Amino acid sequence: MTTSPDTDTAIDNEGYGDSDINSLDELPDEVEMSLFDHLEELRKRIFYSLIAIALSAVGCFIAVKPLVKLLEVPAQGIKFLQLAPGEFFFVSFKVAGYTGLVLASPFILYQIVQFVLPGLTRKERRLLAPIVFGSSILFLVGLVFAYLLLIPAALNFFINYGADVVEQSWSIEKYFEFVLSLLFLTGIAFQIPIVQTLLGALGIVSSAQMLAGWRSVILGSVVLGAVLTPSTDPLTQTLLAGAVLFLYFGGIGLVKLLGK
Repeated sequence: MTTSPDTDTAIDNEGYGDSDINSLDELPDEVEMSLFDHLEELRKRIFYSLIAIALSAVGCFIAVKPLVKLLEVPAQGIKFLQLAPGEFFFVSFKVAGYTGLVLASPFILYQIVQFVLPGLTRKERRLLAPIVFGSSILFLVGLVFAYLLLIPAALNFFINYGADVVEQSWSIEKYFEFVLSLLFLTGIAFQIPIVQTLLGALGIVSSAQMLAGWRSVILGSVVLGAVLTPSTDPLTQTLLAGAVLFLYFGGIGLVKLLGK
């Protein structure tokens, strides 16, 4: 019995494709671990991460005054008051803790990668480096966006609103609660394209499905802008909602580039 060249080619191509797909779905470092071993590994990774955060926070606390002055810049020379004994001391702890968390984040990401790596297939491992790198960059971009645009816009609104009625003197603790929360919530909001890319790459949601829900996304971005911003001014909420929309549609573009 003979077969045509076209049939032979189809068989060869089909065999190669199946072999390639199977190799991508393999677990290169598959190791049998009990539930206790997994929990012990998780405990170790968490412990290492906490040590890194503590060391970074201590280092930031030593140099906390320049950090405080940097975060006071968007307040445009407003006078800050210490309304209770030790208020600035505890504010210094918060600033050092948040900054230490940012500085330790690369090491924390490394610990997360080391924990999940044995359970990832070759296909999933290909996504790991771009996802980690992109997530880190977008988080930093979110911090810069909040520092340069969101925080000055919100503070300018509050300063001008009551300028002719009240003297502008703010509690140092309340100010830093506002600034630090806005910084980190914005950094988290900037992770939207990363979530979209993961969902698209894993075949959970396609770019067409993401685009089809654009009406709900616009409404959701407005709600998200209102929820995430600790202030109630419309300008800050609009800026954040606009950034969320830009990130969402940018994420659709990334998923489209992946062919999903």
